[in-house]
Amino acid sequence: MEDLVFFDTMREGLWVAVMISAPMLIVALVAGVSIGLFQALTSVQEMTLTFVPKVGAMLVVFWVSMSFMSKSLVEFYTARIIPLIIGS
Repeated sequence: MEDLVFFDTMREGLWVAVMISAPMLIVALVAGVSIGLFQALTSVQEMTLTFVPKVGAMLVVFWVSMSFMSKSLVEFYTARIIPLIIGS
């Protein structure tokens, strides 16, 4: 395998990883900032108030975007990885 093909495949694989993780990371960021702002405004310093809503929001987004994640991974695998394994 040539170096160019290897690095191009790695670049595409990293891009797929960024794309499928972005929805959950964005929701975690928004939930964390909004809960932190709520805690700062109300002086409520409860650890479960930070953890439980963030995990719940991430689970909902994971459930909603699972088809997108699976589709992206299958497309990458069938378009890039299988042809490299076969050797074409």
